[in-house]
Amino acid sequence: MTPITEVEGRRVALSNLEKVLYPETGFTKGELLHYYATTAAALLPHLRDRAVSFLRYPDGPEGQLFFTKNVPPGTPEWVTTAEVPRSSADSPARMVLVQDLPSLVWAANLVTEFHTHQWLVQRPEEADRLVIDLDPGAPATIVHCCEVALWLRERLAADGIEAYPKTAGSKGLHLLAAVRGSSSERTSEYAKALAVEAERAMPRLVVHRMTKSLRPGKVFVDWSQNAARKTTATPYTVRARRAPLVSAPVTWEEVADCRSPGQLELRAEDIAPRLQDLGDLMAPLLDPGSAAPVP
Repeated sequence: MTPITEVEGRRVALSNLEKVLYPETGFTKGELLHYYATTAAALLPHLRDRAVSFLRYPDGPEGQLFFTKNVPPGTPEWVTTAEVPRSSADSPARMVLVQDLPSLVWAANLVTEFHTHQWLVQRPEEADRLVIDLDPGAPATIVHCCEVALWLRERLAADGIEAYPKTAGSKGLHLLAAVRGSSSERTSEYAKALAVEAERAMPRLVVHRMTKSLRPGKVFVDWSQNAARKTTATPYTVRARRAPLVSAPVTWEEVADCRSPGQLELRAEDIAPRLQDLGDLMAPLLDPGSAAPVP
């Protein structure tokens, strides 16, 4: 029988809590659920009012991985959903909003990464986030991403935009910034211009095009995730990788001091003490007053 637990007055079915999801570390589904429940205070504000795409890996990262954008079958009626616009040729999609702890625990029980758009469901026509994904092509590593991130931080600051870094939870780095008064299309254009400028400034290190043959040994500055249809790993989501790595906010000091990839490899068990010591390093993104106009 599937155990039922009560979360803030909602009945949530939990299953296979002893199942090992990450064989390298023995990390179980029960530990994954515990991680999300104890990280909820920091994670939920970054999910709230954003349609969620789930990257599901019910048998662990070595099993089948698949994206779920539409509301999954069996979703409880108390989970909030919303119609989300797609291309003009398609009808709107109905997607999940993870608005509270019961919804988070329910979604975590599906074994999922959380991915969100750079806009709120109330205003899909307006981007409120700028995201730049720094993806290293081997033998480049996150160390090289950090070098590029520091350059981008100063360049964004010159336009009045404050960027906040987080690990991708795999091999790269994400930069996020709060913006206002711009469409996703305009934000994408701006991000692309930054990527082109970074390549001109650091031609031996940076590439702005996705062409795989150009990427070995360089950092791909991926500006395309600002498109309205694209989603990016949410801060604090656990990733479907060899170990329970987290897409975790880091300080700029940590970025500047990074000398080896392992320095910024943060796992689920690392996050609670970091939150206790540092708080949510991306909390400023949640303050409307911190948003800057896109030039």
